[in-house]
Amino acid sequence: MDLSQFSGFLVFLTVFTMGFWLMIFLITFIIPYWLIGYFREAWKFRKEGKATTEK
Repeated sequence: MDLSQFSGFLVFLTVFTMGFWLMIFLITFIIPYWLIGYFREAWKFRKEGKATTEK
């Protein structure tokens, strides 16, 4: 394996590793944050809707 093949392999490994950790970050932090925010806001609107219909 000469230097050009080795440097190409290192570039591939770097890009693949960055993509892997980005997907792990998205799955563990961003998506649950969006889901929790969505359900919290939907619950708030539902609660406000019940309050206006009861009056």
